[in-house]
Amino acid sequence: MNTDLLKKYAALVVRVGVNLQKNQPLVIHAPITCADFVHALTSEAYDVGAYDVAVNWNDEEFSHIRFQKANEERFREFPAWRKAFYDEHAAQGAAFISIAASDPDLYSDIDPKRLTEASQTAGKALMDYRARLMSNKNTWCVISVPTTAWARKVFPNCSDAEAVERLWGEILSAVHVSENEDAVSAWRTHIDVLQKRTAFLNAQAFTELHYRNHLGTDLRIELPKGHIWMGGAEKSAEGTLFAANLPTEEVYTLPKRDGVNGTVVASKPLHYNGNLISGFTLTFEAGQVVSYKAEQGEEHLKELLHTDEGASFLGEVALVPYDSPISQSGILFYNTLFDENASCHLAFGKAYPTCIKGGESMTEDELRQHGVNHSLVHEDFMIGTKDLTVVGRTSSGESVTIIEHGNFRNH
Repeated sequence: MNTDLLKKYAALVVRVGVNLQKNQPLVIHAPITCADFVHALTSEAYDVGAYDVAVNWNDEEFSHIRFQKANEERFREFPAWRKAFYDEHAAQGAAFISIAASDPDLYSDIDPKRLTEASQTAGKALMDYRARLMSNKNTWCVISVPTTAWARKVFPNCSDAEAVERLWGEILSAVHVSENEDAVSAWRTHIDVLQKRTAFLNAQAFTELHYRNHLGTDLRIELPKGHIWMGGAEKSAEGTLFAANLPTEEVYTLPKRDGVNGTVVASKPLHYNGNLISGFTLTFEAGQVVSYKAEQGEEHLKELLHTDEGASFLGEVALVPYDSPISQSGILFYNTLFDENASCHLAFGKAYPTCIKGGESMTEDELRQHGVNHSLVHEDFMIGTKDLTVVGRTSSGESVTIIEHGNFRNH
């Protein structure tokens, strides 16, 4: 891969993604196979004036062996030193970059109960850290870098080297990094487009959204009073503008916890805990999933929905045009960061407190009183199609078509 392009990508992540400030610490979560790009991020961070850079490496092969062979009680324990690593860096005001680049089939042969126990244990131990990020007390950004296993899944008919090169090309295209384009300027323009959409949606103050398409989706989602649409970029508690996802095509808010009713059909597979869940349908009553089925991975869907009480309720409503660049590529990435930006989507579990007025300073009890869902998990799943229609209802009873034929209507 072209070294200059990698440097431009690293600069985009550091300067626009987390918008690292002088003397601010940076934490990078990364697979060990992405070391070269981590080095580029680290160099850029120090050029910006980072106080220091810490890296939390992960090794998929090691994790697979551990899930396969370790004693089961180990998955109910979380090391104190690891919790301290996250909590202390967060308390120091660090920015966090996460590289999402896992093998979609990594844990296909692992007992899903082991994966769920490990996820629950980590979720409880890191609750304060994750709450800080979801309340934007720290800047954070999720990005992707190709790995061989992931690239082989996306491009199965290519050699390893060809698959990685093609995936690099798709990633850089999605984040507007090219030899002839100023990626930072391109992203600021893109952020402006998304924020104009959020301004329109916030002005409408919809009370409900109604989704319908040919797959069988017929879903009504109430929105709580005081909800806020966000997209493109957000501000941290200290006022720093940052882009939490690169790429991003979504505008999003939160649903009323007990206000979701009807049926929704997934339009793309969900990659969860190293497994694929595909062809699934969910039925909601009073906000909760009351029945479900899946063509593949139903046992993993069950484990996800039973993670805790809030996992079977929704925490996010996101609108994405069907004609987004990622959708138009025609590629199924098996990676939520990309697939969610090719499709309107929802999320199981925890809602972002920043999506309701004053939410970032509310307690969990106060958020619950305002109709905001809480959970240890937050998992996006895709529902957008070429014929999706989303109609909003205002407090006066007026119906406004937001999405028609899969895309935003011009208002």
